Amino acid sequence: MTDSPSPDSARLDELEMRVVHQDQTIEDLNEAITAQWKLIERLERQVARLAERVADAEQSAGQAAPVDRPPPHY
Repeated sequence: MTDSPSPDSARLDELEMRVVHQDQTIEDLNEAITAQWKLIERLERQVARLAERVADAEQSAGQAAPVDRPPPHY
């Protein structure tokens, strides 16, 4: 018997290592996508709140009495 692995065994070992690395890469990408999705959801909620505040401010500005100010060139 020889101590060197057979070509098939070496090939199988290489394929197994590739699968392990690919599994780790998939896991890392999944974590990144999950984090980005959470960030996107948070930002969407924030934008919605800001849009409501702008709409409320525009509505209340329309109801307020106009302020007599001098034009900006004074």
